Amino acid sequence: MVSAMGKPQRGGFKTVAEIRDPIHGYIMITELERRIVDTIIFQRLHYIRQLAGAHYVYPGADHSRFSHSLGVMHLAGITGEHLANLGYIDQDEIQLLRIAGLLHDIGHGPFSHVYEELLVTYTGKTHEDMTQWLILNTEIKDILSEAGYDPKKVAELAVGKLKETDKPFLNQVISSPFDVDKMDFLVRDSYFTGVEYGYIDTYRLIYSTNVVDGELAIKVPAALHALEAFIIARYEMFKAVYFHRTVRSSELLILKSMEGARDELGLLAINDPEDYIKLTDSWVMAKLKELSMRSDIKDREVKMAIDFYKMLERRDLLKCAYETVLHIQAPIMSNIMMQRSIRSKIEEEIASRSGVEPDYIILDIPSVPSIPYTPRQMEPFEIPVYEIADDGTPRRRRLTDISSLINVLRGYVDVLRVYTISKYRSQVSKAAKEVLGEPSSLLSVSL
Repeated sequence: MVSAMGKPQRGGFKTVAEIRDPIHGYIMITELERRIVDTIIFQRLHYIRQLAGAHYVYPGADHSRFSHSLGVMHLAGITGEHLANLGYIDQDEIQLLRIAGLLHDIGHGPFSHVYEELLVTYTGKTHEDMTQWLILNTEIKDILSEAGYDPKKVAELAVGKLKETDKPFLNQVISSPFDVDKMDFLVRDSYFTGVEYGYIDTYRLIYSTNVVDGELAIKVPAALHALEAFIIARYEMFKAVYFHRTVRSSELLILKSMEGARDELGLLAINDPEDYIKLTDSWVMAKLKELSMRSDIKDREVKMAIDFYKMLERRDLLKCAYETVLHIQAPIMSNIMMQRSIRSKIEEEIASRSGVEPDYIILDIPSVPSIPYTPRQMEPFEIPVYEIADDGTPRRRRLTDISSLINVLRGYVDVLRVYTISKYRSQVSKAAKEVLGEPSSLLSVSL
């Protein structure tokens, strides 16, 4: 497992405290970072799980967005120091990268990406939009301004969208196919779930990066094995954790509970930061519990939300009635399935053929917003690589030209599932096969 244990924080800025982290050892923080960490809006991340429903399958997966954000800050700092040693950035820009890493997930709502599906569906916003909004409309803005940093610039970089800069590669550190966010969550999620697919050589990847043709690229063949391991880890963690059949079952129950009760609980009534700050995992669960104890509920959608919540409460999880590989190479079918209206029509058709209420038919694909790390975000060919030419200059290469393993992984690996409650599993399975066809084997895409 990657660890920075015993590795002191370098750099020209003064650190004022250290935080013990199970992944990176001691994480040193500056006074500016300490002030941000001590705000209510950042402390709120203690109460938002990194993985919304994984703890129903992996009991150790109780880690939070708080610890992940510290880890991303730490790795952003190490990357910044490496780039400074190469002469590309200065000490202020290292601190800028660290702050951006620290704040990159501050806009997540309760149950992380599960809530984001509601946010996207009903407001058209993402957690990245909320991140920028919170940075620019809370005390964090004042803290940054007092320290001499432009809050707008920090807000943009925190989501990897810094616009007015002559160093666009800074965005890649925070948001790219091999960013510090992914480097932290793969190792962290692997550690806390107990699966062993996320062990990657983070430092090898960081110290093998350089700026080539204006963007970050990884040196090959020096770091090729580390890069291949990183890509494989992403695929394996997707299958073993992020799109695990039972993990998704629990997350879908959370989603359906929140969606049905969204108006009753005011989950999307966000007019100012105070409305958003209260939204945590525990707050939502407590409100759903209160709702489930009321006898005056008349609204059918709210009643369904209560039913789904009670299933979750007793771990009576949804059952997978149908599963198939959606496609391998062409993303056309997946693009179609991303449309909520089309998924709803398919659910209604399966419901009609099975004699089951549509509320109990849930079609799930990795491309919906509640899936945090999908195959679409895992295209390894987007990762820039370079080698040193005979004349000593860096030369860009295509990753597929130098790695046969990457070619094997080529293409999306989307899986379509249909979930229902236990007593309807058999009839829904039969109806789903009639509507969607016989399931294809998963063996062909197994890594």
